Amino acid sequence: MSEIIGGKNKKLRLKIVTPTKLVFDADVDRVTLQTIDGQMGVLVGHAPVTTVLGFGSLRAYNDENIEQFTVFGGFCEINQQGATVLADVAEHPSEIDAERAKQARERAERRIKERNADMDEKRAKAALRKALVRLDLSGIPTITEENAKK
Repeated sequence: MSEIIGGKNKKLRLKIVTPTKLVFDADVDRVTLQTIDGQMGVLVGHAPVTTVLGFGSLRAYNDENIEQFTVFGGFCEINQQGATVLADVAEHPSEIDAERAKQARERAERRIKERNADMDEKRAKAALRKALVRLDLSGIPTITEENAKK
């Protein structure tokens, strides 16, 4: 439970939940996460809000430690008790298969480049975004030679 000092919480309670598991549940100093409108930071005492999550990374800062996760869609509810992330998918970097993410990136880039009639462009772009987020959290550069030339 969050420590209370002088009537105020010193820490923020962060819970990350998916349909299949509780991914993270701990007290933290602050959180940054990707919403559909951009990056959002959350500190203790943040105004109550519910926001829609985009595809991106979530970082939980606690003293000198940073816990990172991929988050693909869902919601974040912020209230006086803390922040609860209800994510469609959330992964710790240790759960990411970097080789598989590289292959997914290459496959999505190829599909987008080819643009044949059978391709669902929206799905291909979403797959590319997911692969890039996973690679970023794995510490693998996401700029390809082709992207660098653009």
